[in-house]
Amino acid sequence: MSRYEGLIDPTVVDYVLTNSVHETEILARLRKETADHPKSNFQIPPEQGQLMRVLVRIAQARNVIEVGVFTGYSSLNIAMALPDDGKILACDVSDEYTQVARRYWQEAGIASKIDLRIAPAAETLDKVLAEGGAGKYDFVFIDADKTGYPVYYEQCLKLLRTGGVMALDNMLSRGRVMNPESHDADVQALATLNRFIYEDSRVDAFLLPLGDGLTLAVKK
Repeated sequence: MSRYEGLIDPTVVDYVLTNSVHETEILARLRKETADHPKSNFQIPPEQGQLMRVLVRIAQARNVIEVGVFTGYSSLNIAMALPDDGKILACDVSDEYTQVARRYWQEAGIASKIDLRIAPAAETLDKVLAEGGAGKYDFVFIDADKTGYPVYYEQCLKLLRTGGVMALDNMLSRGRVMNPESHDADVQALATLNRFIYEDSRVDAFLLPLGDGLTLAVKK
């Protein structure tokens, strides 16, 4: 099933992808290698990677947080868009999955831009806040355990500067967030957070039907 089936006409999707997505050879190789991974659904699609690069440049980002690294496709996209002195604080719990990421980061020559922390993200973010990191970050991308999103959202909102951008992935959960009777903990967490962000006066936000749903929130 196409990730946009039932949302957008497939011919429109094909046109958009053909006429707006640029994927370098190394990004394509990483995406294709990850396609064979048993958790391949964790990886963002190339059009979302392209959007990450555009957003990083719009935000003129230098300091970035990524919550959820997996095999590194999103962080590679972001790092390629950062200036030479840009840095990504990358949070993940899996040394195994991120071994692939580190291999590609090295090959692409951007490994020095990425500070990978293998630990629960909430602990890493709390530590950065305790070290005076509040308001020091320009861009955040959250794509990790869904029940953890509410905590990550609050922590990252504190870490973002005014005018900084936060992107949260999987906010449609394949349309399951529209089912109020769902008992799935991930779906419930996302549906609740969608409404919370909508009502949050601290941000200007919008939920895009891109990939599996991408929320963009700008800190006021």
